[in-house]
Amino acid sequence: MISARKSYIKTVSSAQKAWSLLNGVICVYKPSGLTVNQTRLTIMSNLCRDLNDMNVRPARKRVTIEPSSDYSKYLIKTQTDLADHTLVVGERYQPTDIIVSASNHLGKLTSGVMLFGINKGVKYATWLRNNRPIRVYHVTGKFGKSTETHFNDSPITAQATFDHIHVGKMNSLLASLQASHQRKMFELCGVDPQSQAAYELAKMGPIRPANATIPLIYSARCIEFKRPYFTIEIHACSESENYLGILIHEIGIDLKSLAHCTQIRCIRQSFFTLEDALVKRHWNVETIIANMKRCKDIMNKHPEMLKQNNPNLRNMEEKNNKEKTQ
Repeated sequence: MISARKSYIKTVSSAQKAWSLLNGVICVYKPSGLTVNQTRLTIMSNLCRDLNDMNVRPARKRVTIEPSSDYSKYLIKTQTDLADHTLVVGERYQPTDIIVSASNHLGKLTSGVMLFGINKGVKYATWLRNNRPIRVYHVTGKFGKSTETHFNDSPITAQATFDHIHVGKMNSLLASLQASHQRKMFELCGVDPQSQAAYELAKMGPIRPANATIPLIYSARCIEFKRPYFTIEIHACSESENYLGILIHEIGIDLKSLAHCTQIRCIRQSFFTLEDALVKRHWNVETIIANMKRCKDIMNKHPEMLKQNNPNLRNMEEKNNKEKTQ
């Protein structure tokens, strides 16, 4: 996670100039316990606070015409228009003036990398979301107990022993899980995994589902095993917080025990990593403008994030239907 780096920041004292620069995509680190909407509102509030602390537009002037003392001439004066004063109309910049849209959705209990589009950058956030980028998670679970929601913030429903579980069994199960999802990718495309068509499809890159409700796991491996706790690195697409919680629960059952999820952390989304993410104390105008420049450089370096040429299930299904009709 990056901090405020002076080498990336050009101090802007004018609110109008800063406002013109607030168009793009930013990468932030969402803490656990905050919803996506709360994160969005916090960013908007911080931007308005900092913009209003800068040199903002002064109140407009109004022209008044008043008679002189001898009534033969008129006096023309300019004075501050009270109808445009901040004490009357409020601060110059308000949260309703800023458009902020999330590119990916992380659950309340999930922390990690999130992308937001600000103002004109909303369209880029939409393209990134529709492209269904692959995300990498570190998911931590705990053996021995299951809960109602499969997370540690809900009541315990059952308990089981876990002394018989070792890292070898865990890796074997994860390898089987990964293989089944890879097979599922080709089956949804209507392609035999052992065929030449599957090979040509695999060469084009990871298969992304046309239906955003179909979660796919590209890779799963155990990176830490200290009973009763274990951490799995998961590369997935179209996943959700609930899906990952259920996955940990099913892993516990498959290993003849029980398990629930204690932590989910998104460490990468496409080419955006923790090194590119702004922590909460750095959600201010200067660092956000600097982060926009950094994110723009990443997107320029990897244009496939916005316009994906890799295969998706919809295109493959259309191709297969045309071949069947011919």
